[in-house]
Amino acid sequence: MFHVKHVLLPLGCAYGYGMAKSTCVCGETGGRRGHRSDSLTCVSTPSLAALPIRRLTLRDLTACADLSEDRGWPREEHKWGLLLAAGKGFGIDDPEGGLVAACVVTEYGSWERSDLAAVGMVLVAERHARRGVGRRLMCHVVSTMGTTPLTLHATPNGRPLYEELGFKVMGRAEMLRGHFTPGGPEADVLTRAATAEDLPSILRIDEEVFGVDRTPLITRLPAFADQLRVAEENGRIIGYSAAWPNMDTHVVGPLIARDTKTAQALIASLAACTDRPLRTDIDTRHEELLTWAKERGLASVAFNTVMTYGITDLPGDWTRRFAPLTVAAG
Repeated sequence: MFHVKHVLLPLGCAYGYGMAKSTCVCGETGGRRGHRSDSLTCVSTPSLAALPIRRLTLRDLTACADLSEDRGWPREEHKWGLLLAAGKGFGIDDPEGGLVAACVVTEYGSWERSDLAAVGMVLVAERHARRGVGRRLMCHVVSTMGTTPLTLHATPNGRPLYEELGFKVMGRAEMLRGHFTPGGPEADVLTRAATAEDLPSILRIDEEVFGVDRTPLITRLPAFADQLRVAEENGRIIGYSAAWPNMDTHVVGPLIARDTKTAQALIASLAACTDRPLRTDIDTRHEELLTWAKERGLASVAFNTVMTYGITDLPGDWTRRFAPLTVAAG
């Protein structure tokens, strides 16, 4: 605590990014006996650059959802819960309450080493936007992950920052949303609800297609999703997908299938068991599936750019990888 004095600031200098901000309050400081005298005192608020970056946990779920809402996004508490449990959250606390910024990194690979990490939910509070906070947070993530390759889905607004940091474009995903309406010839592929006995086969095909082991994430699917279905042929699983609740929709993802016909059968079987609109993010290289979905009521909402850092392309088999569980987890 200290008394306010008149201070001359250098020309062009103002309180803001890179400087401490002072909040002035009134308080009793003494005076003649029996009388009160008030003077202004200041409580120093750290600058944004001085605020520490810390790990987020499930205890921060509400603050993360508040941050989403602050930026005009849905709160998506269900998704935040999964990401904070399966991944590593990073955030900056706002001295005035809530979070200045947050993001989540989901690592894949063996217990000894991460082979790939997906960065998602990179958000900066509106009141702190365009002040270098997002760049600082992403630089921290890149530094923390060391030599681990990174991937993310970038919005048009976020892409310039990621390019400046060295991320490279390797593809695009198209978000679709709408009520699914069956029509036309349906794929002749057997699908059914997954059982606990299917989990080893699901993990095996997921690692083949994704290119890295995602056991900590995929084993959470039965509890996270409302539906988990598999496609099979002659008793062998040839694809799987889930539908999980997100606000008023069911998100279809992950969607992993032997071919387009199998992917169509999985989407149709998931849609048959919900009255909610569907939402999914399909790799734009799967043109046939995109056309099929749009003919059945799913409309294009947005495009995200798939980017990588430290590798030129994603591992695995993209021809069987149709949609991610969520773009925030790669």
